[in-house]
Amino acid sequence: MKINANKDTSKTLISIVIPVYNEAKNILPLYNAITNSLREIKSYEILFINDGSRDHTGRTIEQVITGDPRVKLVNLRRNFGKADALSIGFKKADGDIIITMDGDMQDDPIEIPRFIAKINEGYDLVSGWKFKRHDPITKTIPSRMFNKLTAMTSGLKIHDFNCGFKAYRKELAKSLHIYGELHRYIPALAHWEGYKIAEIKVTHHKRMYGKSKYGITRLFKGFLDLLTIKYLNVYRTRPLHFFGILGLLCISLGLMSGFYLLWLWFGHKGIGSRPLLTLSILLSIIGMQFVSTGLIAEMITNSSQEDLKNKIKHQVKK
Repeated sequence: MKINANKDTSKTLISIVIPVYNEAKNILPLYNAITNSLREIKSYEILFINDGSRDHTGRTIEQVITGDPRVKLVNLRRNFGKADALSIGFKKADGDIIITMDGDMQDDPIEIPRFIAKINEGYDLVSGWKFKRHDPITKTIPSRMFNKLTAMTSGLKIHDFNCGFKAYRKELAKSLHIYGELHRYIPALAHWEGYKIAEIKVTHHKRMYGKSKYGITRLFKGFLDLLTIKYLNVYRTRPLHFFGILGLLCISLGLMSGFYLLWLWFGHKGIGSRPLLTLSILLSIIGMQFVSTGLIAEMITNSSQEDLKNKIKHQVKK
């Protein structure tokens, strides 16, 4: 669905999706701030995804629901993580534009109309940029490293990939398949699929209640997830290009080492006790394993593609 920039957005259904975990003290202030921000928008829903909170978060949201039918609640049995909570929120949301924000009151709901206006300019995803970030240095420095690395890897030049404050067109949000920690890379995933991405500066507040749910370990997890999405998006349909390059590199280094040792042997120099001999053999074996893995992955990919083609042909015949 393409939302016309001249269309009256007061009649466009807006969904606000908010994953929350142990944020009982923030629920009422956040709800009041959102409703004040959306006074000129008549058609909207607020969808809280309670990600296994162990405090009174769920009960507080239920109290809000009794006074406002536009508020909805999804209770998860345990803490599944932000990516799963967002996935469920995207499935449950009915809005033509879907806004996501964190439940810690650090995102300012007054920015929501700006996100909607930017979407109506023709973008599919608008990501927030916490320009003046009020977080401890233990979060800001790793975040800067993460954003620069992700920008270089993905080719998408934005400043804040992991900002939870975003706006999506319904089609994009519904098409996302995120799990684990992949919510950090939603702009990159959308960019690789050809969607139009924009970024706007947003106000960022200090946390008033509760504490951050993320530690330094997320930097290492994030790097592994970056490798995952890079591989899946670039080499998913041609795995031999990935494993083959690594394999040929190892084999080449192994052969070069072997020829050097052979030259020494012809010069009547002993090579049996040289560590380079072991390294040469090891590199050659590892290289052949990489190439074999790539070939097996190619066969699996080809088989799955053939199954998909046959399924499509079967459906067309019907």
